[in-house]
Amino acid sequence: MKKKLLQELQKNVATAASLNRRDFLYSMGASLGSVALAGLMPSKLSASGTTAGPLSLKEPHLPPKAKNCIFLMMEGGLSHIDSFDPKPQLENIHMERFTATGEKKAAMETGLRYYVQSPWESRQVGQSGAWMSEPWQHLAEVADDICFYRGCQAESVNHPTALFHMNTGNRFGGDPALGSWVTYGLGTENQDLPGFIVLPELSYPQGGSPNWGNGFLPAHFQGTPLRPTGSPILDLKPPQGITPELQRKNLNLLSRFNHNHLEEHPSHDELRARMANYELAFRMQMQVPGILEIDQESENTKELYGIGNDDTEVFGRKLLLARRLVEKGVRFIQVYSSSWDSHDYLERAHGSLIGSIDKPIAGLIKDLKQRGMLDDTLIVWCGEFGRTPDNGLRQGGTSYGRDHNAKAMAMWFAGGGVNGGHTIGATDEIGNEAVDVVHPIRDVHVTLLHLLGLDDNRLTYFHGGRFKQLSQFGGKVIPELIA
Repeated sequence: MKKKLLQELQKNVATAASLNRRDFLYSMGASLGSVALAGLMPSKLSASGTTAGPLSLKEPHLPPKAKNCIFLMMEGGLSHIDSFDPKPQLENIHMERFTATGEKKAAMETGLRYYVQSPWESRQVGQSGAWMSEPWQHLAEVADDICFYRGCQAESVNHPTALFHMNTGNRFGGDPALGSWVTYGLGTENQDLPGFIVLPELSYPQGGSPNWGNGFLPAHFQGTPLRPTGSPILDLKPPQGITPELQRKNLNLLSRFNHNHLEEHPSHDELRARMANYELAFRMQMQVPGILEIDQESENTKELYGIGNDDTEVFGRKLLLARRLVEKGVRFIQVYSSSWDSHDYLERAHGSLIGSIDKPIAGLIKDLKQRGMLDDTLIVWCGEFGRTPDNGLRQGGTSYGRDHNAKAMAMWFAGGGVNGGHTIGATDEIGNEAVDVVHPIRDVHVTLLHLLGLDDNRLTYFHGGRFKQLSQFGGKVIPELIA
């Protein structure tokens, strides 16, 4: 072992002579230490026999309650009042003029605002007595598997910054996404697929791809979006006449050139990631087509997700694909439903959207449960913020909606060790602000990491002169959410 390390050190010293000062210093601080560590550790192989890379499995910090996460993002800010947090008091003050105070008053002097009631009745469902508005017909069947949380508060009412905050912990973007942190901390079970996959709408969410970017983490940990129409991944199939054997030879040649360049410029992290991605893409050509062929599922399974119905087809296919990806060992999947920003025509807009996701989500929970996968799979459902109890657009009629509200929002969890069959926290009598079990988004993030076996204070990455973490400056677990 000592002889091997000495040879490696001599090789690096010889290489250092040809480096500029920046690359030389980098090699002294990183490359030599990496070589020494690599010499002391046995190589790991993936299931396919390839040498394990940065996404190889890692030991969790603590016993995990969940192995995988499916994160359902309702982009636009759905209304908690009109979904899972009904407010009967609004019926008593419907269309009464809203009077603001303080800073909010100054911001609203130009227009009249009115309190508005929900367009729907709500009822209690399941043995737990969870509250749901009328449009939720199928989710009511799995209410006892869900933990509803009414105490979360956001920090921004601007869509891009609020989305960045929920997805990355930083309102201003540029930091690693939640899925990136999870795969950085745990790796992934299947080295032939990305560890973090995103299923967006045709139009990306506000703020775009930084919502699932790797930020300052190495590029291997960024989310991989699958296209909602056409081929989910461009150029997934090789051109006609190009055999796997020929592709392998081409990749070997390219890898040799890249490795030579990397030895001269060891600080080029993007090149390392690109080389790994070439190899991953080659392996994905063998794995992905079979996973994406959801039509091979039974008719009963497809019906469970609402596939075959125009209203639920699109979201149902996404969620069925998410289940198949979890089965194949993908660590973190984020699924988007967009257009929840209902400033007017709330009944029509929210009603249509709820109808498009209600059955697929209930189907996902039922499907995971009957396959024995729900205990190991954490499902998260939320938007970037909630909505106000008042309306700032127009008086009267059914065209009213709700404005953005960072102080109260809807959120729920299922599977993965959460406290199913309970409603945690509360908002005030008109749904304007959380008042019980109140926590910021960073505490929700820390709790999600905890459920997956990660300690936010130990899951750090040195960047910009300090060790950084998902919660930015530390958060705490919300114990009421955990079974």
